[in-house]
Amino acid sequence: MANFLYSIDLSIFYFFNHTLSCGVMDKFFSIITNVNNWYIAYIILLGISFFKGGRRGKIAVLGIILLIILTDTLSATLIKDIFHRLRPCNALQDVITPLGCNGTFSFPSNHAVNNFAAAVFFYKLFPNLKWLLFITASLVAISRVYLGLHYPSDILGGAIIGSAFGYLFAFGAIKLDEALNTRNGK
Repeated sequence: MANFLYSIDLSIFYFFNHTLSCGVMDKFFSIITNVNNWYIAYIILLGISFFKGGRRGKIAVLGIILLIILTDTLSATLIKDIFHRLRPCNALQDVITPLGCNGTFSFPSNHAVNNFAAAVFFYKLFPNLKWLLFITASLVAISRVYLGLHYPSDILGGAIIGSAFGYLFAFGAIKLDEALNTRNGK
């Protein structure tokens, strides 16, 4: 069974990494995957949330900061050290790696964990943003497979872990907002 699942993982990996590979996509996914390219968007979105989102927006800003610190640390230092799964660019000889390959472990993808945690968290607090949030998280996750840095199962595992934490943090944020509303007599 494990071999069968791994063969599916490899087939999907090679579809993104080889079949779809071209110069335009290399550039697109290289930009999408680089967290440094997102800082301005993060600052703007957090600023809008903090200053225009009322109390729930302020709770969201604090919540997302704590959420990303937790999920990134948990994924990078605990889960990856438990599984020790090599990245495909380190394990396979024919991987196309437009950005090169670093030596860290593969499962789960921190990009997927963090982006899906944020997407679910903000979706639960601000449902009107769902398409933007999940399309962005999905593109970032796909970029990791396309660039040869993760297997699809690393992305799926990261999305599940991140979504679970995003949901829990959103639940807590909503309950905190409701408790503050009750306390203030609203």
